[in-house]
Amino acid sequence: MGKFFKESISKMFSLKEEIPRSTDLVIVGGGLVGSAVAFFVAHKQTNREREIMVIERDPMYTTASSSLSAGGIRHQFSVTENVQMSMFTTKFLRNIKFFLGLIDQPPPDVQFNHQGYLFLATPEKAEKLEELVKMQKYLGAEVEMFSAEMLKQRFPWLNIDGIEAGSLGLNGEGWFDPHSLLAALKQRNIGLGVRYIDAEVIGFTKKLSAPETIGNQYVLASVISRDTDGDMFETNCHQVVNCAGPWAGQIGELAGMGTETGALSIPLPVVPRKRFIYAYHCHNGPGISTPLTVDITGTYFRREGLGGMYICGASPESEEEEPSIENLDVDYEFFNEKIWPRLAHRIPAFENIKLKSAWAGYYDYNVWDQNLIIGPHPVITNFLLANGMSGHGLQQSICVGNAISEMILNADTYTVDLSRFNFDRIIRREKILEDFIV
Repeated sequence: MGKFFKESISKMFSLKEEIPRSTDLVIVGGGLVGSAVAFFVAHKQTNREREIMVIERDPMYTTASSSLSAGGIRHQFSVTENVQMSMFTTKFLRNIKFFLGLIDQPPPDVQFNHQGYLFLATPEKAEKLEELVKMQKYLGAEVEMFSAEMLKQRFPWLNIDGIEAGSLGLNGEGWFDPHSLLAALKQRNIGLGVRYIDAEVIGFTKKLSAPETIGNQYVLASVISRDTDGDMFETNCHQVVNCAGPWAGQIGELAGMGTETGALSIPLPVVPRKRFIYAYHCHNGPGISTPLTVDITGTYFRREGLGGMYICGASPESEEEEPSIENLDVDYEFFNEKIWPRLAHRIPAFENIKLKSAWAGYYDYNVWDQNLIIGPHPVITNFLLANGMSGHGLQQSICVGNAISEMILNADTYTVDLSRFNFDRIIRREKILEDFIV
């Protein structure tokens, strides 16, 4: 964890914040998504007319999904909105000094590495990959197709056995330090008047939105939270945003999702899924310009700083292989039996590596279609969702924060139209499927 992040967190949580008895906006979850929502609402206000409270139960972010991620950002998706969301985040990072810079302080450094992503394709999938690259380029992404021979020439460390083609992000893709981005967002938010509360949401009170409402729509009237001393508080509020990451489904249930009839009989389909990241050393591995490479098996790797260090990971191949979420223990057999053989086949230099460390983190996994769920609930009208990004939360968080702010502030137009991702699609049993899942 970076020095800047540690120092910033230490300063920001040296004093206990009193829980307000009323506020305009409550954001449940103070990670990157919640902090991005808070930032864009606070940033766009002219006179701080809305009071904003962020409730976070893990203020040191020891189990936060973004902090434990591989830090990747890419524009190579099969769903147009996913491309647009990541491109929005790239633009934000390039202009981070304007958004998050503070007077008399150096601009935040999120250590954006622009080496790009390389997706490899078999002969059966090469044509589909080429179609998607055309779509991505139409949206403004700088992505190019490479034949197997071109890949071998550009990346001599690559074994092209079974590879027909690949797509490479030339600009705006790569990876960055999520710790530094979160610390910069939080510091800027506090300066804008946002209040961060160390507590856990344990319930809500509800009331009908209006006597004449058709279909018994209601609103969340207050949030009940428990602080670090075990004391409970009730905070009256106007709106609530669910940014609870892997635990968003639990917050949805507390709000009434999945507990009644009609639209409320459908729970928020977001659960934690554990993923592993392994760090290893290879003295003669791929060089500094190596992109984050995604093999046809779904296994990925990228460089980690200098000195021949790399990180890698992969998702389970089936539901039966999903690891337990009871803790963040690492399965080293998964590396030895699954990941290492794939890496060694694709990059022969990786036949001789030394595993140095490993860690685990949680995806906020949307079991319905592995894509974002965003916007107000159709029955709980002041309860907004920003959940289920299924491993893409880091790169989508900034755009999602902006989109939620546009909903809260009743914008006339939306920077990126995310209406297809609302909860109504779950009710209609419609899926939006993304082909580029890593």
